[in-house]
Amino acid sequence: MDSELQIGLIGAGVAGFIAIVAYNKWQERKHRKQAEEAFRSDHRDVLLEPGEGPRAEGASARREPVADDVAPASAAPSRPYRDPAPKRVLPDYPEALDVRADCIIRVEAIEPLDASRLWAAQQEALDGLSKAVRWFGFDDSENLWHRLTPHSAGSYHWFCVALQLVDRQGSIGEGDYIRFSGGVQRVAEQFLAVPAGLPARSEVLGNATELDRFCADVDVQIGINVVSANGQPFHGTKIRGLAEAEGLVLRGDGCFHACDEEGNTLYTLCNLEPTLFTSDGMRSLQTNGVTLVIDVPRVADGGVVFERMMQCAGHLGNTLGGVVVDDNRAPFGPEAAALIRAQIQQFQEHMAEQRIPAGGSLARRLFSA
Repeated sequence: MDSELQIGLIGAGVAGFIAIVAYNKWQERKHRKQAEEAFRSDHRDVLLEPGEGPRAEGASARREPVADDVAPASAAPSRPYRDPAPKRVLPDYPEALDVRADCIIRVEAIEPLDASRLWAAQQEALDGLSKAVRWFGFDDSENLWHRLTPHSAGSYHWFCVALQLVDRQGSIGEGDYIRFSGGVQRVAEQFLAVPAGLPARSEVLGNATELDRFCADVDVQIGINVVSANGQPFHGTKIRGLAEAEGLVLRGDGCFHACDEEGNTLYTLCNLEPTLFTSDGMRSLQTNGVTLVIDVPRVADGGVVFERMMQCAGHLGNTLGGVVVDDNRAPFGPEAAALIRAQIQQFQEHMAEQRIPAGGSLARRLFSA
């Protein structure tokens, strides 16, 4: 009896389990079929196509833009809310500078910086340098660099500062480089500006040394003297009259200058004795001689200028009762003049080969005191 009851219960359990599984399978097939019919429906899904969905009665419709929309021909093209600011391009160096003779740093200000404020700040930061420093501001509208002075006005995005490497006192040293580069950095930081690169210290100092060596090789000044032939002194008033008749102009350095059309000195006429020439002092001055000097690197066509200086010396000697002599008081005749002329030509040709023409703006800077 117990065995038959157990077998009956087991059979009933199996039958019930099969019925449950069959029912679940039927329900699964039913739901799958309904889903397939829903996706094949002709009705549009308002969530997938919001532009075509029904509107509630009395409510305003909102239509989102779609890629297929085409603007009318008369409509203005869409524009961004704000045009991006044009990118500022790093300007070239000012034409007045030369990478061989200047340590150059360009500085970009984020906002336009007033030139007068920059000038005041750099005076303290760059004080004590042994060589000339020049500042420039870049005018975007004119696409030009303008040399800055204590009286400069206006605002600029770009600035350029240059330290001259060499003059007649020699070349810059490491101390000058450190003071210059550090000073420019401090000025830039003060105005939230950014230096656009700095030449390497070794490169700058190497260029300075090489350039100074070249300048020393061609740094020649030639002088001739006109001295009294009979021991009688020359009177200042007569010297002044002769000098002005030759077109020479008395300047603050105590010498008369013969100048070209641009005002650059060709040669000078100075007192052979220590006393300087002055406007008031010429009336009472007496001297035993005068000296004429040509600064070879600072004049173009040195041979022609030398001839002009020799003619002036001859006129002075003839009028004042003097003779033309060299520094050893030896007579300065045609042969000596020809030799000097050849030497001047040689020096100036050497300068031209190095692309530093005698009398040019770069030469006048390098051979300044």
